[in-house]
Amino acid sequence: MAYKSPVYNIIAVPIDKIQANNYNPNTVAPPEMKLLYESIKNDGYTMPIVCYHDSKEDKYIIVDGFHRYRIMLEHEDIYEREGGMLPVSVIDKELDQRMASTIRHNRARGTHDVELMSSIVRDLHELGRSDAWISKHLGMDKDEILRLKQITGLAALFKDIDFGQAWKPVDEE
Repeated sequence: MAYKSPVYNIIAVPIDKIQANNYNPNTVAPPEMKLLYESIKNDGYTMPIVCYHDSKEDKYIIVDGFHRYRIMLEHEDIYEREGGMLPVSVIDKELDQRMASTIRHNRARGTHDVELMSSIVRDLHELGRSDAWISKHLGMDKDEILRLKQITGLAALFKDIDFGQAWKPVDEE
């Protein structure tokens, strides 16, 4: 069977079954949030929220679309018009892959909070992902990964790095 993208299976999900993930570093400034509200008010939801379905909890965890979700939470007119339902595209991926998906979606269109990005790099490292994996899946070069690791200040993030030998002072006699 040929691959079928998740966008071809959009479902309507009650907003109370949707929850934010705990790792999204993307932020949207107030003027852009106002613009997003106006866009949804005037055009409706034109893009689904991308979620992972946690079948044990029967919750949909946001991978992409947190700010579209927020608009419905914060604006009663949108909630009422949409009947409290959000369009959702479901992806079935493990946490590390969902984190990578979130970053890819965000980086393709926005900016990131550096501290939160550092936390994601740390979390992926703790999940056993290499710098090469992080580079490939998050679109970062090795210098950016290194800078983000430095921000977290965790020595464990550097345990697999080979450092050159330091210079030795010459005794002056």
